[in-house]
Amino acid sequence: MNRPAGSQTSGSPLARVRVVLSHTSHPGNLGAAARAMKTMGLSRLVLVNPKRFPDDEAVARAAGAEDILAQAEVCCSLDAALADCAFACAVSARHRNLGPPALSARLAASEMLARAGEGEVALLFGNETAGLSNAEVQRCQRTVFIPANPDYSSLNLAAAVQLLCYELRLAAFAGCPPLVTRAVPFASPPASHQEQQLFYEHLERVMVSSGFLDPQRPRRLLPKLRRLFGRAELERDEINILRGLLDALERQLSGRRQ
Repeated sequence: MNRPAGSQTSGSPLARVRVVLSHTSHPGNLGAAARAMKTMGLSRLVLVNPKRFPDDEAVARAAGAEDILAQAEVCCSLDAALADCAFACAVSARHRNLGPPALSARLAASEMLARAGEGEVALLFGNETAGLSNAEVQRCQRTVFIPANPDYSSLNLAAAVQLLCYELRLAAFAGCPPLVTRAVPFASPPASHQEQQLFYEHLERVMVSSGFLDPQRPRRLLPKLRRLFGRAELERDEINILRGLLDALERQLSGRRQ
């Protein structure tokens, strides 16, 4: 079985995970599965006797993951697809009397990545209509189930691939995958103790001058406001905005008294 160029260049254990789709009947699912894989950082797609491949519909559904399809390995049998794998998991919603031990998707993802240190590992999905046969499941070391609603556990093939690839990504990064965003987060240093105290003095002065606070009967208003703003952990820019607002109110109050 020919491997795509560069498939082993990454040090990530995800590079040693292959997604095997057996006897897929709808080409759209192939493209959607490729897209699901790429969004989660997987690149090894193996197809066992697909009904239609290559196909324009698969490319259209890939939506930017055409490279996964272009590098996909096509095999004539499941044995060929798994030949050099050290560990394989069969995804199935059916409970089988004879077959490998069953694991939830999350537990299976952790075990697969642990086994990836020993060699190639595979995640096997069956046909959209019939799923995996008993013979196919028995070629694997684990059965994987997605803990879905027991009253309706049917999942589209590409959706199942997406869920398992997501669990693999979580496991690969210990539950905290790196966040990639083009947005530049706004940040302002936290307000100092002195800046906060000046704000509270300013706030009290405006409340008194507006008549909102009676200094002879303050009750618990000021402590409650301190608690409110304390929970917000105000930044310096936020303190400046609030004091700017208070300045504007003071000018309004001063103009009315003149």
